[in-house]
Amino acid sequence: MTYLNFNGAELEVGKIVCLLRSYAAHAEEMGSVLLDEPDFFLKPPTTIIRDGQDIIIPKESNMVHHEVELAVIIGKEGHFIPKEHAMKHVLGYSILIDVTARDIQAQAKKDGRPWTVSKGFDTFAPMSSIVPKSKINDPYGLDIWLKVNGEYRQKSNTSLLLFKISEIITSISKVMTLEPGDIIATGTPEGVSQIVPGDTVEAGIDGLGTLNVGVQE
Repeated sequence: MTYLNFNGAELEVGKIVCLLRSYAAHAEEMGSVLLDEPDFFLKPPTTIIRDGQDIIIPKESNMVHHEVELAVIIGKEGHFIPKEHAMKHVLGYSILIDVTARDIQAQAKKDGRPWTVSKGFDTFAPMSSIVPKSKINDPYGLDIWLKVNGEYRQKSNTSLLLFKISEIITSISKVMTLEPGDIIATGTPEGVSQIVPGDTVEAGIDGLGTLNVGVQE
């Protein structure tokens, strides 16, 4: 089982649902078209590590990228959740780094295969402790950033999210039941780049603190 800290207690993590192309500038840098509605993929909970731990670069990849994201943690079960009730299902927020083996992903896309492998290695989802929803007045006006070795690589604001959290929750819940402990990674802004063994990665979102991890082989 995988757990995250919430108000001093341990919360068991469920599935991790990750949004595609939810910032226009990131879609542009990846050469991807924008979507009319939320689309998503899954990461296993075994990808999660906590502050102070290390991302492990797998021997299968020569190009691993960072993607900082605002994570939404579900606190109430729901299926076919209407938009007007969606935020009632939110427990809190966290910083998540969606680590991606970009070369494996690119080859899978070229071959027309799923790219779960590129997202699913152990340690590929560093996360901070959960901040209660009540502590964040407006999730759409938060500075979001990531540094590698003290240098900014990603710097944006959640006001640029293409889909509201309520819209995302409604869309996902049409497909699968959302349960307490599930995590929704809302997508990354532009600036993704390679990380290598020996790097230190620091990510932050207004009101959520910072997340610091190392990188090793």
